[in-house]
Amino acid sequence: MSQDEEILAELRRIRELLTPTPPPPARPPPKGISQEFKLFFSEYKVLGLAVAFILGVYLGALVQAMVKDLILPIVALALGQNNVAFKVGPFDVGDFATALITFFIVVLIIFAIVKLGKRYKLD
Repeated sequence: MSQDEEILAELRRIRELLTPTPPPPARPPPKGISQEFKLFFSEYKVLGLAVAFILGVYLGALVQAMVKDLILPIVALALGQNNVAFKVGPFDVGDFATALITFFIVVLIIFAIVKLGKRYKLD
């Protein structure tokens, strides 16, 4: 074999190695409503979404109760007030303060959960 033929053979091997393999054939669409439902359920992770939603609702309620029953009375005592109704001029801002504090605490908790999930690769 001449040197030119060896070079051509080597170039052909390189071309074969660099040629991408075709993708695997697509899965056939599921047949029947139950198979489609199972595919939908697993593909869109519906169960995980439902669990996250339910836990989020109860987490929000828990944090709101903590803010109303624990944090705001401490703030009221620090400000020298007898009750938790905060007034700024003619405006009662107690409910708004409760919602705002609750929002920030829930955001902090969700941030911590996401950070832990990424640390332990629970994506």
